[in-house]
Amino acid sequence: MGKNKGSRITITLECECRNSQNVQKKIIKRKNGISRYTTSKNKRNTPSRLEIKKFCSNCNSHKIFKEIK
Repeated sequence: MGKNKGSRITITLECECRNSQNVQKKIIKRKNGISRYTTSKNKRNTPSRLEIKKFCSNCNSHKIFKEIK
């Protein structure tokens, strides 16, 4: 039988450029919309919010993506 995956949860990562309007004016936008990723994390090992550097298609560069609820 398989193990229970009770400690792993699915989270959504969102770019911080969505909240700051000043950054978007300086950078040429590639397309409209929100850049988001989904991943899973172990809530026992990582109880705090996750931050990962990934590619943002909205900014056309690598940015820090933060976990949202």
